[in-house]
Amino acid sequence: MEPRTPWDDALRDQLDGELRLVKEAILLVASRGAPCVTVAGLRLGEAILDATRRLGADEGVRIVALWGTDEGQVDIRVEAIGP
Repeated sequence: MEPRTPWDDALRDQLDGELRLVKEAILLVASRGAPCVTVAGLRLGEAILDATRRLGADEGVRIVALWGTDEGQVDIRVEAIGP
């Protein structure tokens, strides 16, 4: 196993931060605090998409990936399901 570098730590921190933002959006929508929340400009959104979909399903919300023209970023929309 190769030693971790500062780059590895920075990447992990960014992944954790983006996942935390989407988790908080999931909780907000699941608690009916908002019908829909978009977390925009995620640079590593594709890497966390499957995990956020599982979390969303567990909380009863829908996760939608919004792909733009910048392939380096993705927005993730969290939507309430049903009334």
